[in-house]
Amino acid sequence: MRRLILATALLATAAVPAAARDLLLVGNKGEDTLGIYDLADGKQLAKVPTGTQPHEIAVMGDGTQAAVVSYGGTSIDIVDLDPLGKVATIELSPNKRPHGLLWMPKSERLIATTEGSSSVAIVEPDGKITSIATGQQGSHMAALLGEERAFIANIGSGTVSVLDLVKNAKLRDLTVGGKPEGVAVAGGKVFVGDLTAPRITVFDAGTYEKLAELAIDGNAIRVIASPDGKTVATSNVNKGSVTLIDAATHAVLRSFPISGDPQAAQVTLIWSGDGKRLYAAETARNQVAEIDADSGKVLRRIDVGKNGDGLAVTRVP
Repeated sequence: MRRLILATALLATAAVPAAARDLLLVGNKGEDTLGIYDLADGKQLAKVPTGTQPHEIAVMGDGTQAAVVSYGGTSIDIVDLDPLGKVATIELSPNKRPHGLLWMPKSERLIATTEGSSSVAIVEPDGKITSIATGQQGSHMAALLGEERAFIANIGSGTVSVLDLVKNAKLRDLTVGGKPEGVAVAGGKVFVGDLTAPRITVFDAGTYEKLAELAIDGNAIRVIASPDGKTVATSNVNKGSVTLIDAATHAVLRSFPISGDPQAAQVTLIWSGDGKRLYAAETARNQVAEIDADSGKVLRRIDVGKNGDGLAVTRVP
């Protein structure tokens, strides 16, 4: 991907260097910017202009660049993290409304759900763009099993599509029901949330057999696997809470409030690279909560841009 980006004309720059820092990246979808914050003190380093409604963010494997989707458009912006500044915009049209975004560490492919065209767009390192039709409504979030399979949550169809990323083809749809949005892969299993009910559905990622349905604290708008793959966390939008699940046994370990208030509009949830922290976007409050993953204690809140939602954390060497 860097070969593609460095061959693209510079679109915008920021003067602030980002060397030797732990960074928090926030897609401020209410003001069309990517906010970049130093986690040492929570202070903003830069705001980089983006396409309309920047949402999900993915960081390149070496931590040098970030990608952010334009959920209100048809593009992905690429931002250098040292020095800070936007370097390219990748046009995905005719794919529309990109949302769920992953940057594959080995192949350097970018995969983005493109909800507005019921498809998934794939950007190759050489810049070639292909797409896989899901044929489902509301293809919103994505999770990977290695770099060979993708699982796509389809909110409007109540399904999860299974994609073969080697052949660039859809294999099948798994019936979940409700409105599945959050999806994660951990321990060879697929964990799927439901916006309409406090439950997680678990499938075998290889056989696609339904293994379990778990009751949790609230309706999971995001489902994420810890870096070691042992724990699954859910962001419960209607409760302002987080639930932790043992990936091996499917047991609910515990739930704890973040705001405890649905009016906070808690959406995106991510782990720190070492698995010791969680970061939750409280979108309506324009804040990101930093949470101790063991105790569930909110350590601090970082003020971000308007309707900050999509999140990423990375260390710039």
